[in-house]
Amino acid sequence: MFQKTSFTTLIVGVFVVYVLHTCWVMYGIVYTKPCENPKFENCINPYLAGKPRLQLSIYTALRPNADGGHTLIHEEEDFDVETKFERIVNVSLPKKTCKNGTLYAMVFLHQAGMSPWQDPRQVHLVSQLTTYMIPKPPEVSLISGEEATQAEQLKRKPKGGDSAVDRPVSHWRSRLTLNVVSEDFIFDRDFLPSDVHRYLRVFQNGKKRVYLPLLFVDELSNRVKDLMEINSTSTELPLTISYDTISLGKLRFWIHMQDAVYSLQQFGFTEKDADEIKGIFVETNLYFLALTFFVAAFHLLFDFLAFKHDISFWKQKKSMVGMSSKAVLWRCFSTIVIFMYLFDEQTSLLVLIPAGVGSMIEVWKVKKAFKIQVIWKGVKPTFIFGKSDESERRTVEYDTLAMKYLSYLLYPMSLILSLMVPFLTGVYVFGFLFMLPQLFVNYKFIFVHPQAFNTFIDDIFAFIITMPTSHRLACFRDDVVFLVYLYQRWLYPVDKTRMNEYGLSYTEEEKPKGKAHKD
Repeated sequence: MFQKTSFTTLIVGVFVVYVLHTCWVMYGIVYTKPCENPKFENCINPYLAGKPRLQLSIYTALRPNADGGHTLIHEEEDFDVETKFERIVNVSLPKKTCKNGTLYAMVFLHQAGMSPWQDPRQVHLVSQLTTYMIPKPPEVSLISGEEATQAEQLKRKPKGGDSAVDRPVSHWRSRLTLNVVSEDFIFDRDFLPSDVHRYLRVFQNGKKRVYLPLLFVDELSNRVKDLMEINSTSTELPLTISYDTISLGKLRFWIHMQDAVYSLQQFGFTEKDADEIKGIFVETNLYFLALTFFVAAFHLLFDFLAFKHDISFWKQKKSMVGMSSKAVLWRCFSTIVIFMYLFDEQTSLLVLIPAGVGSMIEVWKVKKAFKIQVIWKGVKPTFIFGKSDESERRTVEYDTLAMKYLSYLLYPMSLILSLMVPFLTGVYVFGFLFMLPQLFVNYKFIFVHPQAFNTFIDDIFAFIITMPTSHRLACFRDDVVFLVYLYQRWLYPVDKTRMNEYGLSYTEEEKPKGKAHKD
């Protein structure tokens, strides 16, 4: 009654459902249902719609509730919500902060000409201006040796117990980024987003309910590169105050991302670990970020399909006729070297995991290509190599001939690369060259084996995902071979009169449909 569903169809179906679900979740984050009738009692109107005169005041305090006093460090008397700005102020540090203490910024948005401490219609947020992190070890100048004394002191410290450099010290966050939602959005109380609710302050104005400006401190903009170590001699440090408007959709998205980073820190992520995640969102355009998600998702799907096709093809393969065994062997070696390099470089898992899976598949393909059987005698393995038939020996001859022609280019290039570039770069270059024998074998046999190519999605992936430059450039080398492969595919189409996929059993009267060429 029901047709059997293939595994590939099932995986593609699950992938499509996952992408659609992710799109729906993202839509739910950035879209907020407005109140359709402004006179409806459930509507919450914006305070900014009345164009009030506002003032921005920023204080510092040793405690988040300002107990123990506060100090005014900056104020914008005629604050215009629509005008972005950047100010640099010097902040005097209390003695407690200099002695590995903390310091907080209290940001007030209130009515102009009124103290924020007495204004009933003020909004304020508290942000920590300091964070704890293990300091960088002192750098020793090889020329002047200025830091040599400090380095020697570190060497003299006892090995037992925590040294000074192992203990986190207070660092100064030199940037404070502020945002206010400038659009006059009318909320519906029945559809009020939970993420915005904590930033919403509502008061009754006659029969209307009004919400005060949505003020937001962008914690994602606090990067490790902007941190400055605080020591006992620090008296004041610079603080860059940046302001810009923000849309309601982006505010909600930023709140979710900020909460996610905070949760990771609660699970033990260090400031440096969290900084890498912040960089994804802060240094990337949101549209580009969405493109990154879709390209990465489709790349993983195509990687899976390519692996599945590769395994299915080689699992059914009983003969190496028309296949370059040397290319298979080199591809196995180069794939393992590249995987080890990517692992050492701590490359993104989106790149590392497919490379690791590909390495295991390539090892298995070498075993199939050379007909290797492994027999275990206790803990000692014995390798038995299978024999080749006449047709396979012809393939080996063509493969050897291709390598002979290739050696005229290979040996001089090996000498040049050994003097000019690192070993890994040579692996990438030779990996391209060792693809060529398969094209030569196709040419001699006048037919093409089906291949799994993922090349064009790899090109987009190489531009978007963070990876070493050498690996990024290597993604484009496959394009050349792929274009030649497409040409051969057109030149040598499948001859349906052949009795098997290798083209070995058709008679002399059954001429191949491929276009003839001269050897």
